[in-house]
Amino acid sequence: MISVGLLTGMTLACLAGAGLRVLRRRLVSVTVLGHSMLPAYRPGDRVLVRRGKVPERGGVVVVEQPSTERRAWDLPPAGLGSTRQPVTERQWLVKRVAATAGDTWSTEAGVIHGVPPGHLLLLGDNAAVSFDSRQMGPFPVDRVLGAVWRRL
Repeated sequence: MISVGLLTGMTLACLAGAGLRVLRRRLVSVTVLGHSMLPAYRPGDRVLVRRGKVPERGGVVVVEQPSTERRAWDLPPAGLGSTRQPVTERQWLVKRVAATAGDTWSTEAGVIHGVPPGHLLLLGDNAAVSFDSRQMGPFPVDRVLGAVWRRL
């Protein structure tokens, strides 16, 4: 009877450990650094991100930051398109989904574009200081780490 209880306890501990590993792969804590999402998120706020999830229009995502000079990425995707690329060595942006594939959007000059398949139009809430789709155009979905689930 004791050995069964011990085995059951060890099994539960193993299952709990496996569950924790799965959660670590699914949930990531991200610290907001800039002012681009004011007033929704302030510098120093920590948010919990659900990896592998892209919200609908109006939701908030964490997306990999491209080179601001070249408007491109140097490394393979570490977000949804990742093949186990490390995420800690990357720079990430917190942005709101303004449009999804098939939606239209217009530039400040009034030129209307369609959001291509596999892309999102991402905007910061504080346009005056945000690097987002206004400068970059639509972001590839495979560069999205996940959806902001909640503030910690």
